[in-house]
Amino acid sequence: MRWEKFTTNEIAGLDRSTPVVLNIAAIEQHGPHLPLDTDAAIGAHFLARLDETLGEKVLILPQVKVCCSEHHMDFAGTLSIRHETFLAYVGDILESVVRHGFRNLVLLNSHGGNQAIGQVLLESFGARHRDCRIAMLTWWRLAAPELEKIRESDFAGINHACEFETSLMLHAVPDSVRSTLVGGMSYVDTHDWAQADMIRGSRGAMFRSMHEMSHGTGVVGDPSKATAEKGERITTAVVNQLVRVVSTLHEAR
Repeated sequence: MRWEKFTTNEIAGLDRSTPVVLNIAAIEQHGPHLPLDTDAAIGAHFLARLDETLGEKVLILPQVKVCCSEHHMDFAGTLSIRHETFLAYVGDILESVVRHGFRNLVLLNSHGGNQAIGQVLLESFGARHRDCRIAMLTWWRLAAPELEKIRESDFAGINHACEFETSLMLHAVPDSVRSTLVGGMSYVDTHDWAQADMIRGSRGAMFRSMHEMSHGTGVVGDPSKATAEKGERITTAVVNQLVRVVSTLHEAR
């Protein structure tokens, strides 16, 4: 069910235990082969599948497409907001949902730059609303064990505009993928304790711009290993876990 497609009377008549899902995404560079809306397109793709699967058991909010992408601003086309803006804006959306009586909230994150500030929002909002259940799910972490079995690239091969993101776009929006795929992997190889990819975490964190991490290409990973069939397998793995989490919230009531 899509929040914005209902009338006010129809929203008023919905079961208030229905989980409400908000995708937080990004509009930012994704190398020479993927469009700026890649993270938003991937988030929308997962939620379309969730909607098809759960129907009246889930309520989906309009996406927040522009979020925290300052580390991509060296590349033309990237849009970004401050962390403080994210907290205020996304927090206000959730406050609106709660004021209408809904108590099960899920943030579905489809952009790496939203993870830290999303966790801050989760903890601050949750502390203020003890009568609510709020969860944040970042898609590649949500299905990490299943996705590890799908990857073909070595460490750092799934990171940004990579094997996974390119596979998902080849599956979900194939006409949007340009023919110029960057082969091989670009990644800063110093400070081994700070190295990570989508699934394999680092021992610690250190700020680096995406221009630095990608050696100017905008790509971290190996998109040459991407396929549409792999994109379908990734979709199935992520949506299965998303359905599981949302269903448990609905059943808890």
